[in-house]
Amino acid sequence: MTEQRIVSLLPSATEMLFALGLDAEVCAVTHECDYPVAALGKPHITRSLLAPDLSSGEIDAAVREQLGADAHSLYTIDRALLAEIAPTLIVTQRLCEVCAVAYDEVLEAVRSLPTRPAVINLEPERLADVLVDIERVGVATGRQAAAATLLADLRGRIAAVRERVARAQSRPRVAFIEWIDPIFCGGHWNPELIAMAGGEDGIGRVGERSQQVEWAQVAAYQPEVMVIAACGFTEQRSRQDEPLLCAYPGFAELPCARAGRVHFVDGAAYFSRPGPRLVESLELLARLIHPELFAEHTDGDASGLTPDLSAIEHK
Repeated sequence: MTEQRIVSLLPSATEMLFALGLDAEVCAVTHECDYPVAALGKPHITRSLLAPDLSSGEIDAAVREQLGADAHSLYTIDRALLAEIAPTLIVTQRLCEVCAVAYDEVLEAVRSLPTRPAVINLEPERLADVLVDIERVGVATGRQAAAATLLADLRGRIAAVRERVARAQSRPRVAFIEWIDPIFCGGHWNPELIAMAGGEDGIGRVGERSQQVEWAQVAAYQPEVMVIAACGFTEQRSRQDEPLLCAYPGFAELPCARAGRVHFVDGAAYFSRPGPRLVESLELLARLIHPELFAEHTDGDASGLTPDLSAIEHK
């Protein structure tokens, strides 16, 4: 097989590529690619245009300003490194300009190369789309067998969650919060994951983008479980905004707050990356929504304490 030189412009794509055994062929990744650990040793081909150490409100304002400017993206690509690598394949996306280098900039950079690489655009909106993307990447890289093995494992784990959740006696109302200041609900695959995990999401919409919502809408829904998975934030970084969340009118009286079922989770590692670990996101949600069904798999107790995500088994 011809030598492959792959550039990943998405953390989720990097996770796919490594899961398919393409470690050696991946020549560069984004500055946000931190999983698996081996990805940290790859050259970074992107950088953020946002200033570091901004508050959540400042990040939101900067994102709105940047996306409204001519740059229309939050990231830029190192074209000199791209030319040096001379990739045979680039894996990117155009689903969200907040998540990666703008698709138009990628195509412009590709046009400047002496030899045009293949470009795969990943644009999943639901969990099934993510599984299809894994298959597509497997075909494009000649790793069909590895993709089939990975997909069989992922589908088996999805089926196991569905089977156990079918025993649930209730479907709690779940508020999935993707940003605290201002409030954004979860979108795309996350409302679907909540349904699969045995909950009801009355705020987000399956397959649609996450969107800013009024706190009054969240409060009116009276969620019995709240999951804070701030896009791009670790659990520890999200917890820095806990005072902002608690300050919203009526927060302390919500059923989820009174029951101790407000969960901060690692949004950077799980729910915002449409790759293989999206199935781990489903498993985590199922444990948070129905701890009575997943007691032997729950890290910590079921009183609202954040699970120790480092203890989650990586299959």
